Amino acid sequence: MKYFSIILTCFFLINCSSPKKGNVTITGNIKGLKKGTLYLQKIKDTLLINLDSLVVNGNSDFVFTTEVSEPEILYLYLNKKDGKQFNDQIDFFAEPGEITINTSVLDFDRDLRITGGKNQTKYQEYKKMLKRFNDRNLRIIKEDFEASKQKDEEKLMENDKAYQKLLRQKYLYTINFAINNRKLEVAPYITLHEVFDANIKLLDTVAKSLSPRVKKSTYGQQLIKHIEERKEKENTLKVKEQENNPQP
Repeated sequence: MKYFSIILTCFFLINCSSPKKGNVTITGNIKGLKKGTLYLQKIKDTLLINLDSLVVNGNSDFVFTTEVSEPEILYLYLNKKDGKQFNDQIDFFAEPGEITINTSVLDFDRDLRITGGKNQTKYQEYKKMLKRFNDRNLRIIKEDFEASKQKDEEKLMENDKAYQKLLRQKYLYTINFAINNRKLEVAPYITLHEVFDANIKLLDTVAKSLSPRVKKSTYGQQLIKHIEERKEKENTLKVKEQENNPQP
């Protein structure tokens, strides 16, 4: 019986310690992290779900292995129990291969450095430009707030024009970026998440430019479906408008 128990225990330990299989390996380090729980997450059916988790206790290095059937956005969430949930979550494009994520516990988002595949490289390039747009937008909001306090109507009108111009620049940049990267899944993803309410013709141009493989991807299909739904709604509104305002 003792011999059998030893064999059973060994079998149990081997199975528990065996590494998870997958086509994506995510390694990294969170500088300064002593204790916390790190979660690997994804969006499934509009819900954020946990794929894996790791309890950190002294060692700030981490390794996750997961499986993806196509390039997709995953999330790394650090629970430090400090009430700053949204500051402790980062998104990245995962695709088969190795991904390295290094950051710090003091500034989980800003100290971030990621190396990965082609989609991640382009995604970082886009987010860098997006930050510039967002920073300029924040400056306009601040100026708008001050102008409102001082009841400066002229400045408010000036800010409104600046905001509209900035918005057009962001939308055109995003559309052009998507078209120029039509062979990557990042193209339909940023179109859906950053300019989903753009002119339907611009969205259609992006969708039609996508490579056959990207069109068939999850994000490609989501973009095409979104455009179809937009067109259907617009057609319905036109019909109702014609019914309410019949031509003489």
